[in-house]
Amino acid sequence: MKSLFTLSFIPRSVDFGLLVLRLWLGLTMLLNHGLDKASHFAEMAKKFPPIIYNSQMSLGLVVFAEVGCSVLLIIGLLSRFASLALAINMGVAFFVAHHASLAASSPPPGSGELAFIYLAGYVALFFSGPGKLSADKA
Repeated sequence: MKSLFTLSFIPRSVDFGLLVLRLWLGLTMLLNHGLDKASHFAEMAKKFPPIIYNSQMSLGLVVFAEVGCSVLLIIGLLSRFASLALAINMGVAFFVAHHASLAASSPPPGSGELAFIYLAGYVALFFSGPGKLSADKA
């Protein structure tokens, strides 16, 4: 009964926890956000805000972060660079696109809560590094 409440059956490894975080954030960003932007680049560029120079360049940097850096994060290669690029991407999304709004009922473009949560995960990975279960450590 004691082992049930202390959860001693779960591996206690910071490196395993960092692997789970990298995979969770990287795969979710890639599959739910990055691939859609990459596959619909031309249509999205027409309505994307010109944050850096023009809309196409801004969207190109977002696709680079959400696809390229997510893949790097998943495999644990150049992880601090990838997490920094993704943190900047989510910081811009939270502060510029969502106007730093965490309110669930905020007007369009809606709440920036998801971008804020992603930002926290990427900042944590930037400071902690990828852990031993990564290509960086291999």
